[in-house]
Amino acid sequence: MRMGCVVSQLAAKFAFFPPSPPTYRIKKRDDGRLTAVSASSAAAAAPIASADDDSLDVLLVDTRRGNKIVAFYLRNPYARLTLLYSHGNAADLGQLYDLFVQLKVNLRVNVMGYDYSGYGASTGKPSESNTYTDIEAVYNCLETEYGVSQENLILYGQSVGSGPTLHLAAKLPRLRGVVLHSAILSGLRVLCHVKFSFCCDIYKNINKIRKVKCPVLVIHGTDDDVVNWLHGHGLWKMSREPFDPLWIKGGGHCNLELYPDYIRHLCRFVHEMESITTEIRLKKIRQTLHLPRRSSTSTSTKCCRIKFQRPKCAECSLPSCAKCSCQPKCTRCWRPSCFKCFCKPKCLRCPRPSCPRLSCPRPSCPRLSCPRLSCPRPSCVKCLSWVCCCCCCGGRGGEVNDNRSREV
Repeated sequence: MRMGCVVSQLAAKFAFFPPSPPTYRIKKRDDGRLTAVSASSAAAAAPIASADDDSLDVLLVDTRRGNKIVAFYLRNPYARLTLLYSHGNAADLGQLYDLFVQLKVNLRVNVMGYDYSGYGASTGKPSESNTYTDIEAVYNCLETEYGVSQENLILYGQSVGSGPTLHLAAKLPRLRGVVLHSAILSGLRVLCHVKFSFCCDIYKNINKIRKVKCPVLVIHGTDDDVVNWLHGHGLWKMSREPFDPLWIKGGGHCNLELYPDYIRHLCRFVHEMESITTEIRLKKIRQTLHLPRRSSTSTSTKCCRIKFQRPKCAECSLPSCAKCSCQPKCTRCWRPSCFKCFCKPKCLRCPRPSCPRLSCPRPSCPRLSCPRLSCPRPSCVKCLSWVCCCCCCGGRGGEVNDNRSREV
């Protein structure tokens, strides 16, 4: 147990790289509202957004672990959906503000971005458990302060941000959609390229993706040297409702926003999420529940009006009757015929059919003799002996059978 904790702490050190020093600072304006200023120069602290811009709200959100995290809320007056953005490693809100503005304008959505504990101006230390409480606190803030429900929310997770994104998505059954940008299967799978889950692993997205019940869009670069493309492909394959993925040819880990297909595919995804009505969502929920469907098979294909059928022949696919055990004679396999008249198929030891001279279609074997006990497949109802072929017995097969029947 102690060894597992040590490995987990070691993996956490590799997973979190907060910018040092932060790229922004939080100040309070004369009207009491918070604002973010650039930390590049201490003498000239320029605000990140203009002073008269009311579309940006800077928030301090309290988590249940006692940390205060910084969040940016960018408002779009024409938005119908809200995007909750969880950024990747080695970045904070000061570096992502310009990207948030582009997403707000091009996607026509409201954008909520936040810094994890220990990132930017947020207090605390970065850890896996803290990121989970951070995104839960931001989601509660969206519900209480801005009235955003999960039906109108899209979660966006980039790189390490896919961990808290899928953590929250697995708990929200009516979520509108999820975007995974350069996402990971798990922390140790990135570091060690293992194929198994361990107790000391962090961000086990491979187990949480199966619990997400909304459409999932996966974006990944084919030349990503930090998180291999197979991570994104694996998450897309395991999604319950996968959306058309975007594999950016030649894209790396931190430059996918520069490709034109990035914003174009995101616009398509958001537009389709806006067009999803309640009726469509209920239909998809029923499909995920695997409800039994009514059989479209007509009753004419069933024998004796029975609601079930016995297994069909693998080669000729002929139906069978479960009531009387009657099966049509198959020319390709030796399936038994009707048990009422004791008709049997042809002999397995020779390819020849039954004797054409006999009136009864009971089969016979030219290689077998006529003794009553040596034949393993009785045919005659009177003596239970095998009917000899006329070709073997010289036309005396009937006489021999008659004599033996009299002996019995």
